[in-house]
Amino acid sequence: MQRLLTITWLTWKAALRFRLFWVIAVLLIGSVIVLPLVIRDDGTARGFTQILLTYTLSVVTALLGLCTLWLSCGTLARDIEENQMQMVCVKPVGRWQVWLGKWLGIVSLDAVLLALAGACIFFLLQFRAQELPPAQQKILREEVFVARGSIKEPQPDLEQQVEQVFREQTKGTPVNNPVAVAAAKEIIRERLKVSGLMPNTMRRWTMDLGYRTALLRDEPLFVRIKFHAASTNLLGTFRTVLDVGDPNSPLHDRQYLSLSDNSFHEIKIAPNLWNEKGVLTVNLENRDNVMLIVPNDEGFEILYREGSFGINFIRALLIILFWLALLAALGLAAASFLSFPVAAFVSASLMLVALSSGTLASVVESGTIMGVNEETGEVGQSVVDAPVVLLFKAMLSIFKMVEGYSPVDALSTGRSIEWMTVAAAFGQIVLVLGGVVALFGIWMFTRRELAAGNTGG
Repeated sequence: MQRLLTITWLTWKAALRFRLFWVIAVLLIGSVIVLPLVIRDDGTARGFTQILLTYTLSVVTALLGLCTLWLSCGTLARDIEENQMQMVCVKPVGRWQVWLGKWLGIVSLDAVLLALAGACIFFLLQFRAQELPPAQQKILREEVFVARGSIKEPQPDLEQQVEQVFREQTKGTPVNNPVAVAAAKEIIRERLKVSGLMPNTMRRWTMDLGYRTALLRDEPLFVRIKFHAASTNLLGTFRTVLDVGDPNSPLHDRQYLSLSDNSFHEIKIAPNLWNEKGVLTVNLENRDNVMLIVPNDEGFEILYREGSFGINFIRALLIILFWLALLAALGLAAASFLSFPVAAFVSASLMLVALSSGTLASVVESGTIMGVNEETGEVGQSVVDAPVVLLFKAMLSIFKMVEGYSPVDALSTGRSIEWMTVAAAFGQIVLVLGGVVALFGIWMFTRRELAAGNTGG
């Protein structure tokens, strides 16, 4: 442990000698202090959150990611190229200890910088929030500066439903064509993913609050709704009625709403409207002459206060730190067998590819790297399609594993980032992905001939 800490301290000293470190430090200060002052919000809680939380936290993550890759590549590759690593390895220190010590040094440095930037963002949010109108401050406290949990209606097994409906529709008329079977099931699957509200009809949700009833007594709740309209109208809004409460009780919260389609709406409802079993009943009635389509997976949920914004903010910073730890392992692994310029180029290229996951997804969806002809609709073909598409699928699965824990959107919408989510992010990002990269980097570093370090490319 003492050897690891010694290497960690030496990594700190080496990082402080890099000019890029001080440039990044200045840019961090500018992003968390100067940027919110230059770019003014529109005076609403949403605009305030977009500028002071989403933008600043995204910029801080990008700057620290760039700094992490540069330092992790430089601190190891330069030590080898300048013949300093030879002096370290002749001492009773294993190469794996050198590698891990440098990783710990970079991650601990990231932790300090991220904590300082996060503290500046947090206190700036609290200070600037006082400039908002009282009504917007209330929205900020109830919808953003909070950690809100979510309750959704339990969804049945979709594939089981598809098979059941398919058997009922084809009863007595068996279908032997595999292509036709797949197409029919896909149509059924898409239909079961949504609920259609014809004009003057109602959709009911029953939400079992369970143990939360004791915690949520007298607390405000929010209904989050999203729907699609079968056709548009001149106003772009659709008349609905939201009725919340036990059908057998006279206590109800009935609201007449005019809502736009294809966007999320959060409606505050009265507390304590569940029945004695802790079941909350919510009815949505379509009062317009257009059919409304509500997605079953994301079209309806109940939001409730679960914790404080401060704890939620800390959990978000921890997930960002896990990302930086993975980038540190990636940079060190590249520097374990490549020269500094090449290692930096390779690492930065992988980071750019990760940011271009939309392009990878389009290639995987079309099944070819040649794309689709927009005029004819024909899909191009290439001899390398099979291996490239397979590679892109693997890369996308890895990128989605990392991006799936993105905390910025959750913070900006007041969603709770649970400790279980943080633990899962640590396991998948740091232990699994970071561990695989670290093992590869350590293996390459132990096999590298250090005497030829200054001639390597």
